[in-house]
Order: sequence, then C-alpha cells, then structure tokens
Amino acid sequence: MGMRFLERISAAAESVVQRLREGMKAGVLSFPLTSFQEDGSLDLESYRTYLTAQVATAPGALFPACGTGEFSALNEDEYRAVIEVAVTAADGRLPVVAGIGYGWAQALRFARIAEEAGADALLVMPHYLVAAPQDGLVEQLRRIAAGTRLPLIAYQRGQVVLTADSVRRIAQIPSVIGLKDGHSDLDRLQRLTFAAPDGFLFFNGASTAEIQARAYATVGVPAYSSAVHAFAPEIAGAFFTALRDGDDTAVDTLLRDFYIPLVELRDRVPGYAVSLVKAAARLRGLPVGPVRAPLTDPCPADLAALEQILDTGLDLVGVRRRHTA
Repeated sequence: MGMRFLERISAAAESVVQRLREGMKAGVLSFPLTSFQEDGSLDLESYRTYLTAQVATAPGALFPACGTGEFSALNEDEYRAVIEVAVTAADGRLPVVAGIGYGWAQALRFARIAEEAGADALLVMPHYLVAAPQDGLVEQLRRIAAGTRLPLIAYQRGQVVLTADSVRRIAQIPSVIGLKDGHSDLDRLQRLTFAAPDGFLFFNGASTAEIQARAYATVGVPAYSSAVHAFAPEIAGAFFTALRDGDDTAVDTLLRDFYIPLVELRDRVPGYAVSLVKAAARLRGLPVGPVRAPLTDPCPADLAALEQILDTGLDLVGVRRRHTA
C-alpha cells in the first residue's frame, strides 16, 4: 500500500495508536455510562464519582459519550461537560476516545467540542437514519477528518457496512487510525483486516463482546469493548485475564453461567443493551441513575432476573455484592 501506515499519520495520531495498542493488551476498553438524575437531567457530580471508579480499575482506554454512554441523548453542552469530566478523570493515564455521530456536519460540531475538552481521539459512530453507498461512507470520514486534528476510529454497525476496498481508502486518510466492528460477520471482517495496512487498529464492538471474543481473536482482532466493565469490572477483568492466559475452563464457565444468561435477558427488549447495564450498575450501588428516553429501564421481573445473573457472575469471581435498597 505504498508508504507504511505509521509513516502516513501525524506524530500525535501515532502516539494515540501506540497508547491504544498498549492499553488493548493490558485490559478491556471502558465504555462508561452517563449519570442522570431521576428527572432526566445530567448528574455531573455522580458521573465524576462513577468515572473515578472506572479509571481506578485500569482499563485499556476510556470511551465516554458513546453508545453505552447514551451519546444520542446528550445535547452539545452536556456532551462538553461529559468529555471534560472524562479527561479530568483519566488525567493522562489512559487515552480518552470521545464518541461523535450523526451526519458529518453535526459530527464535526461534536468533534470540535471533544477537541477543546482535551480528548485524545474520536469514535465515529454510524450516521443518522439513511442508508448510504460506499463512496458516501468514505466521504463522511474524509469530511470529518478535514475538520478536526484528532485521530478517528470508524465504527461499522447498523447501516454502516464497509467493503475491503473502502477500508483501503479510509486507511489512506491520515487521521483514520482504526475500525470498530459491530456486525460480527467474521468472513467479512477477515477480508477487512487483510485489506488494511499493518498497524491499523481493529476492535471487537459486538454487543456483549465477550461472547464472541475468542472468535474475533481468530481473525486477528483480540481487542474488545466491554459493557460489563461499566458495572462489574471484576467480572470483565477476570474474563479478560482468563482469555489472555488461555484458561478455557474459566472462560467457558463465565460464558455459560454469566454472559450467555445476560445476553438472553438483553435480547428480550430493544434497548436493553444499555438499560440492563445501567440497571446492573445501580444494583452495585453505582451512581448512574436511569436511562433517558427513548430507552426504558427494565421491568421488575427482568430486574429480578438481572440481579440473579449479576450475583452469579460476582460469585464466580469471588466478589460479594453490596445489596442496595
């Protein structure tokens, strides 16, 4: 592909790539929740407390205001505050990758806010509503890249499905440093990894990514985001360590007794991929509050099922849950 990937990107982008690569080897990627009060307003003080606890578990990187963080429910002023708190909490110890999205013009508004707030990079989430051809998907990233100094990670999920040729093209954009995949089409993903230059980052972004972590690793994508880390870093950390160390017995036990029951509960109701995570965090006594509409909090029966699954997972890793009222 001509000039090597790391030779094409800026020194700042190369630094972020190296920090992310080191973080991906050391731990899961944290996608923190955003704290709201019961009336739906942003609760920055609780968010600050929650993020401090997340950072203390030493994740590989911090991805605030992304899908788990209810990016689409935040206005621009709230978004700025969320990113500023995340940058302060990280305190340079781990990279902060802020979520941006919608069409390129609106994405750039969020990108500039994240840049001013001190974020290290941006995760470009799927654009709003419309299906688009490959040329348009590539142009979307080009236009965002032209308007910010921050490195970009593309996120293919929903209506965004990149071809191998498109990955070659976006990898030529100097500030695009990686791709997060949420489709779990391993045949396609393998083709994308071969199309990308050496050094280009890939992330497993499947919902409850641990379920498919071994499969993703077989096609060269071992790094993954962990929604479980948002409420049970002990479980997420134990799974990461077992997977890294090849402890198949521990991996299988956690998958069978915790992760698969969690996914089966998640699949009952649209939006539970976030709502259950927030409910589980509240069960742990973490100050995250409710979800914002259009998401809804779990019904009592599902909440009781979640509590049982959570207790099982914590028992598996030797942690006793502090029960909340």
